[in-house]
Amino acid sequence: MSDHQKIHPVSDPEAPPHPTAPLVPRGSSRSEHGDPTKTQQAAPLDPPREKKGSRSCWCRCVCYTLLVLFLLIVIVGAIVGILYLVFRPKFPDYNIDRLQLTRFQLNQDLSLSTAFNVTITAKNPNEKIGIYYEDGSKISVLYMQTRISNGSLPKFYQGHENTTIILVEMTGFTQNATSLMTTLQEQQRLTGSIPLRIRVTQPVRIKLGKLKLMKVRFLVRCGVSVDSLAANSVIRVRSSNCKYRFRL
Repeated sequence: MSDHQKIHPVSDPEAPPHPTAPLVPRGSSRSEHGDPTKTQQAAPLDPPREKKGSRSCWCRCVCYTLLVLFLLIVIVGAIVGILYLVFRPKFPDYNIDRLQLTRFQLNQDLSLSTAFNVTITAKNPNEKIGIYYEDGSKISVLYMQTRISNGSLPKFYQGHENTTIILVEMTGFTQNATSLMTTLQEQQRLTGSIPLRIRVTQPVRIKLGKLKLMKVRFLVRCGVSVDSLAANSVIRVRSSNCKYRFRL
């Protein structure tokens, strides 16, 4: 009877020893990219960024608006320049030629009644521009801040390089005029003249060639010095100075 040999496994002396503890703790996940405890920390959030699309659209709108305004200014400036070169506009000229006082009476109730006849010479020096004098004009004679008489200019058309003589009848009524009469008499005694102011507001329409423009108001402000305010006499105008301007 032969002996049976028992074979026992022999451990390899060069093999690494078996680990006695797990490499990864229980309850945690395995990671190939470092410490899993560090990867579980939340990353900081990026600050919100503005939408580039809306900003660029707004910038384009502003640029287009500025460009359109610039083009309009250039076009209007070019049109005005061309009109100026073609028509060579000049201000009309006005002069107070004659001032006649037909009534200057202090009434029993101490009111003052006046009536003036004013002769005005209007000159249009433009070669290619006509002037339409429309309804709604107003002319006033004032002494200091007191309005003495009122009237209106007639409606007419003044052609190119035309001189027109206008006769305007004016009337006025001033209450409590005692102090006014005293001041006028004292003014004439001390200086030998009386300063008056004449204001004219005249709606006009300018005609450029065959084009009739919109209605504007033409303002005339004149300072007139007269020798006296004697009734039923022609008043001598010593000096006259007028200023003009347009208003829409």
